[in-house]
Amino acid sequence: MAGRRRRGPRVLPSALRPAPGEPAIHDLASRIRRLGPSCGPVRLVGVDGHAGSGKSTFAGRLAGALDGAPVLKLDDVASHEELFDWTGRLLRQVIRPLGRGETAHCSAYDWRTRRFGPPRPLPPAPVILVEGVGAGRRALRPYLALLLWMDLPREESWARGRARDGEEQREFWEGWVRAEREHFAGDPTRPFADLLVRQRGEGYEVLPGPAGTAEPPPSITLGDGP
Repeated sequence: MAGRRRRGPRVLPSALRPAPGEPAIHDLASRIRRLGPSCGPVRLVGVDGHAGSGKSTFAGRLAGALDGAPVLKLDDVASHEELFDWTGRLLRQVIRPLGRGETAHCSAYDWRTRRFGPPRPLPPAPVILVEGVGAGRRALRPYLALLLWMDLPREESWARGRARDGEEQREFWEGWVRAEREHFAGDPTRPFADLLVRQRGEGYEVLPGPAGTAEPPPSITLGDGP
């Protein structure tokens, strides 16, 4: 979210190696390797959740367990003018080229200068993680081999995010919360998640999600609360 954006955009961040005491991440990595490709030759894995829920840290550790799998951060795809209206650009720049087995080229947004940088290459890889709010949106789900939801209530997630980013980002957070509420009200992710990820005192717990337990999605959208 906002605090990470100030450090500049990254499409392929260096992976964080999971500690030996994080068996849930290693087990999840093994499960992902056994999946079939979902987007051309790529197993595309979505990591979604509310802002401040710990998506970036978890995705980095999972990427480490996957031998440095690329992580596409949706913070680099969104912009001030398009907090969530970036679907067409992502499909055009990333999803469709990868689906053809070609190298994608994604222009990362700089949240300080308010402009997109030069295109960066994203070659097809056995696994690519797509991390960020909206990674499990309706338009992307057909291309995902697996959808993960960071299972932290939105108010707790937002409180963590605000504490992380500080007072200087207060105005941005006010606008972000409104936009995130609107997004998940119309296009929820959690009901369609294959797995739920919960952070514990040490490591993570990975549980079956609504989609993974054949639980039917709600007929009326109530947002993405737990």
